[in-house]
Amino acid sequence: MPKGGRKGGHKGRMRTYTSPEEIDAQMKAEKERKRDEEEGAALNDSQTEEKIPKSDSEDSEEEASQKRKGVEGLIDIENPNRVMQKTKKVTDLELEGPRQLSRREREEIEKQKAKERYMKMHLAGKTDQAKADLARLAIIRKQREEAARKKEEERKAKEAAAAAAAAAKGLHTLSLK
Repeated sequence: MPKGGRKGGHKGRMRTYTSPEEIDAQMKAEKERKRDEEEGAALNDSQTEEKIPKSDSEDSEEEASQKRKGVEGLIDIENPNRVMQKTKKVTDLELEGPRQLSRREREEIEKQKAKERYMKMHLAGKTDQAKADLARLAIIRKQREEAARKKEEERKAKEAAAAAAAAAKGLHTLSLK
């Protein structure tokens, strides 16, 4: 059964619309109310300024207490569990004392140190991955040396064949003369 105990709910009711005259009347009433509030605030400000000259710090505290958001303006009770953040002066900060690192900061530092240790061992060739890389490099070097040796032999064979062909051609031309 749906919430509320009835079928259908409010969906089948007729809609009611606000007439334009009612909207105009509401807007006029709201404008008058705002104008009255502004005039009242201006009168209060001028009266308080004439009576007692205030310092800048008192003004800022009073403005902060007047500009409360939401329900704070209605309720004067402060939350006893709420911890107010205290502003610290630069001179009061302890720079020389040992600073407690958070868990995340400690873990990040440990990660960086472990990575540096691994890289040093990797460069020294002590890790499994470095050994595998070095073995792969040795195989590739051997293959390249063999390929270079074969190319050199082929080049020498071509030169010898070309020299032999040139010698035969030279003898053939000499015999004609």
